[in-house]
This record gives sequence, structure tokens and C-alpha cells, in this order.
Amino acid sequence: MQDDYSTQSHKKYTVLLRELLKELPDFCAEFFRGIDSRTTALTRYAYATDLRLFFTYLISEHKKFVHRNSTADFVISDLDLISPTDIEMYLDYLSLYTRVVDENEISTINQERAKARKLASMRSLYKYFYKKEKIFTTPPAMVDLPKLHEKPIIRLDANEIVDILTACDNSEGLTPRQIAYNQNTRVRDIAILTLFLGTGIRISELVGIDIDDINFVSNEFAIIRKGGKRDVLVFGIEVRSALLEYLLLREKMKPKEEHENALFLSLQMKRITVRAVENMVKKFARAAVPQKNITPHKLRSTFGTMLYAETGDIYLVADVLGHKDVNTTKRHYADISRERRRIAAEVITLREYGKIDKS
Repeated sequence: MQDDYSTQSHKKYTVLLRELLKELPDFCAEFFRGIDSRTTALTRYAYATDLRLFFTYLISEHKKFVHRNSTADFVISDLDLISPTDIEMYLDYLSLYTRVVDENEISTINQERAKARKLASMRSLYKYFYKKEKIFTTPPAMVDLPKLHEKPIIRLDANEIVDILTACDNSEGLTPRQIAYNQNTRVRDIAILTLFLGTGIRISELVGIDIDDINFVSNEFAIIRKGGKRDVLVFGIEVRSALLEYLLLREKMKPKEEHENALFLSLQMKRITVRAVENMVKKFARAAVPQKNITPHKLRSTFGTMLYAETGDIYLVADVLGHKDVNTTKRHYADISRERRRIAAEVITLREYGKIDKS
């Protein structure tokens, strides 16, 4: 099962978190132990990177902490010295800040979503210690989350789906070098693209699939959702055909040790990575639909759009996509609902209806 992949991911981010904790205040270790049972290792690592940035900001920008030599020097009572205004100033700082990496200055811009995530990390830290009565204030909770502006959903049209699959199948629009590479990966890449477009699977779920997860008798495969929940997705005839064609080649491959169960392999005979899949999708998207910035998530949105257009059942779409809250699905596909309502509005005529010959 995908437990092997989940275990590898857990080990990777646990090791990274332990290294990062050396740069954080001692009380952060208690915080991460406290949230261990309800968060993934990746989430905890993301929190840690956000908190390191926050403490770094305090040393460089906050007059109360300029005497601190490192982010590890903070003590838990320092958290009560932070005001809501300080948090607001930090969020403003995040709009554009510069840091030095390997003697090079790198400028970073954070949009609303990135700011909201960093504020959520601070809220979680404060909430944990406030509940334990180790601090007496929660300034991040008194600051409103940045208003998120919904981005227009980019998805493939029906003809563009054909174009991107054709680009992969026939190497249309690729450079000579890409064509040579595509000869070795075409069948695998067709299977991956078809799986995205035919099931709406997330990229993290896709790279984690093991051979034993697939059941061709019932046309189902098991996945591990975000948060570690196990789920089962059903696939149709086109996905089945693409997977079977790839598996004929997969059976002849000799994977590296610890990658024997992985369904999708790289040319290095290791489980394919998220980055490799992202680059593959980008390559064929540029060849087929250069006017759109297509990513694996856009392929997922394309599937959700097609499913909703065919069924009109937002709850079914939410279930298949693995959305915990149907409101998330509604936000993503609200424009489709408006299109359907426009059609309904145009179907009904009032004055013209009264002119119908009733003889």
C-alpha cells in the first residue's frame, strides 16, 4: 500500500524538522510534540519554517528584540510582548522582504494566501500555549486573516484535453531533445496524464500509488488523502487502458531498492517525484496549450469541471475530489453554476410565451 510512501515522506520531514528545531526557541519543541497526533510531518515542518521567519523578523525589525543574537534565544514569555499591531506590521513586511542566502540577496513576495498560512502558523502556536496557560495573550487571533481573492480557475477545454494527450502521444510541439526523451517515457506519461484527467487525483496521491493499490477487477485504486486518510477511487475505461499499457512495460523494469512497489518510476528506476511530474505536465502543456499555465492541479480542476457539468451534483464532485467541506467545492465551481443559471434564464421567455398559438 501507499503506507511505504507515507512512511518515507514522514521520515523525510521529521528529519528536516529536527534540524530546523535547532534554530528555533526551546518551547517550539514542546509545541510540535503537542500537535504531533493531529498533523502530518510536512505540516509541522511548514509551521517550523513560518515560525523561524517570524522570529527572524522580530530580531531584525522589532525594537524589543534587536539585542537577541539568534532565533533560538527567545523564551516563551516573549510571546506576551507581541501586540496585534506587531502582527499586522509583520504581515505588511511579508509583502516584500529580502534575505541573504549563500551571500546572495533574495527578494520574496507573499500574496494573501501565503500571509494567511503564516498567520495560521502563529495562531496555532499561541493557541497551544494559551490553552496550557503558559502565556496570557493571543495577538494573532486578534488580527483578521488577509482577504483572499479567488483566482479565476484555469482548466482545459475539451479540445485542449485532446491536444495535450496528443502532444504526449505523438511528441507534437516538442523540441528534438524532448522528443528523444519522450520515446522512453511516452507510455508512462500518457498514463499519468490520463489518471489526472480521468480521476481528479492530487499529485501527492498519484506519486504515492503502489502497484498493489490497483484492482483491475473492480477498476479501483487505493490512495492516501491529505491528512493520511485512506480512500478508494474508481477509474473508467480510458484510464484502465492507459494503466494496463504502462504496466506491461513496468513489469520489465528493475526498480532500485525500496522502490520496488512504486507504480510510476523515473528513468533512474526510483519512485517518480512530485517535481518530475510537475515538469512533465508543464512540458506538454507548453507544447499543446501555451496560452494557459497548466499544472497538475489544473488537470484536477479540469476533471472536476467535467464531472460537475455532466452530473450537476456538487456533493458528488466534493466526494470524488476528496474535499472535506463542500463549500470548498462550491467556491471552485461557482462560475459553472452561474453558467448553468444563465442557460436556465435564457430558456424561459415571458412575453413570447404568451404569443404561443393555442389553437
